[in-house]
Amino acid sequence: MGSVPSPTASRRFFVTYAAVPSFHAHSVALFAMYYNFVRIHKTLRTPPAMAADVTKRLWEIDDIVDVLEAWEAVA
Repeated sequence: MGSVPSPTASRRFFVTYAAVPSFHAHSVALFAMYYNFVRIHKTLRTPPAMAADVTKRLWEIDDIVDVLEAWEAVA
C-alpha cells in the first residue's frame, strides 16, 4: 500500500510557506488583484476597479497571469 501523508507534515508546509515574508506578500498581492479586478461585488455589481474607472472591462484570471508574466520578463 502507498503511504498516506500525515496531516502534520502538510500543516508544517503551510506554516513554513506563510512564514516566508516574500511568499506571503505575493499571495496577498494576488488576492488584491483578484478582489479588485475580477470579483464582481454584490453592492457595486461590478469589480471595484471598474467602479473606480481604473479599467473599462472585466478582467479574468488569465489577465492577471499575463500581467505577472510581463512583470517577470522585465525583472
